[in-house]
Amino acid sequence: MINELLQDAKERMEGAITALEHDLDGFRTGRASPALVERLKVEVYGADMELNQMAVISVPESQQLAIRPYDATTISAIERAILKSDLGIMPNNDGRIIRLNLPRLTEERRRDLTRLVGKRVEEGKVAARNVRRDVLGDLREMKNESLISEDEFFRGEDLLQKLTDEHVNKIDEVGRRKMAEVMEV
Repeated sequence: MINELLQDAKERMEGAITALEHDLDGFRTGRASPALVERLKVEVYGADMELNQMAVISVPESQQLAIRPYDATTISAIERAILKSDLGIMPNNDGRIIRLNLPRLTEERRRDLTRLVGKRVEEGKVAARNVRRDVLGDLREMKNESLISEDEFFRGEDLLQKLTDEHVNKIDEVGRRKMAEVMEV
């Protein structure tokens, strides 16, 4: 029973790490990355769709993204979505492809981005700790209902703490890597 709870906790904590990595992929660094725009919501055909579902996003140069829509009639909707977003980039449209030229990040903007990365990393740690809190509550409930002994409870609590520490360290490492990437000139 305890092993099942710990396995569930591990999966949920790894989910928090995956969500953090996916979230940080959208942060702009010194080079162009399709992750910067692929989750951008575009209003087309009466619904919101993610850009990666309606176009091919490529990186022809280190400071440029090229967006080639599958349907040429959606190009204006994609342009509007880019302009509405907080990217602060002016799209260039030649009728078939939208090009986004990414200006170099200033030192001040890099510092702002590292603060945002730090904030997201902290949110990831909170998510892992929330999983620990939930599982610890389940362990206490099992002990109170005499489903497990007190020794099993303390062993489970120790294993849960080790698991949490391990995942919090992984979250820190993801954050350090992203901050280094952002600060790279």
